Amino acid sequence: MMKAETFENVFDALCDTAAEAANMKARAELMLGIRERVKAWAVPQEEAAKRLGLTRPRLNDLLRGKIDKFSLDALVNIATAAGYALHISLDAA
Repeated sequence: MMKAETFENVFDALCDTAAEAANMKARAELMLGIRERVKAWAVPQEEAAKRLGLTRPRLNDLLRGKIDKFSLDALVNIATAAGYALHISLDAA
C-alpha cells in the first residue's frame, strides 16, 4: 500500500527542489497579479500590451498562464510596468 503524500501547494509536489518550487510560486503570484491589473484596466489587449511593453502574443501567453514562457526577472519587469511596487518577504522554511 502506497503512503499518500501531502504538500503545501502544487509547486512543492511538482518541482524537484525547494528553490525551484519557490521560483514557480513567485512567478505564479506575479502572473496572477498582472492578469488582475490588466483585467481592471478594461482596455483592448493591444493597449494593455503597449502599457506593459509587450507584444500582443506575449501578453496573450501571460493571460493564459503560460508560466514556462516567463522568467521571474521578466515578470518583475512586467509587474513594474503594470504599476506594482514589489517587496520581497523572506520567511524561515
